[in-house]
Amino acid sequence: MNNNKPALQVSALCNGTVIDHIPADKLFAVVNLLDIPSMQSNVTIGNNLDSKKLGKKGLIKVADKYFTDEEVNRISLVAPNVVLNIIKDYKVVEKREVQMPDDFHNIVKCSNPNCITNNEPMATLFHLVDREKGTLKCHYCEKEKNVKKTELL
Repeated sequence: MNNNKPALQVSALCNGTVIDHIPADKLFAVVNLLDIPSMQSNVTIGNNLDSKKLGKKGLIKVADKYFTDEEVNRISLVAPNVVLNIIKDYKVVEKREVQMPDDFHNIVKCSNPNCITNNEPMATLFHLVDREKGTLKCHYCEKEKNVKKTELL
């Protein structure tokens, strides 16, 4: 039976979150960042799916899970511009493109061994100083680093 309607590559989700338009080469970094393997929810991971925007993309569907701002900020470090879809009763109730925030609280480790955050029990704080280049600056020691070279906590 062919109604000239393309079939879904991944089945629909009743309630939860869909992280879409993940660059295919960043999919498993996002899976690890969100600690998907330890989740008890139903999780669907699709890789190398066809995408008009990216050519090939990754996708993660997590049933009955809505990610916190901190979790979304972590995603933005490795895969900025992914699309987050909040699903309720099989309907998209919120859709937004993930952007890097202006500040990263306790997400990124400072690479300066003399920074106070590496020598005292305190949270790190980084400011985004150049969105285009992906440059972050430590609030305490002012060391700059590129998001591609960040070590996450």
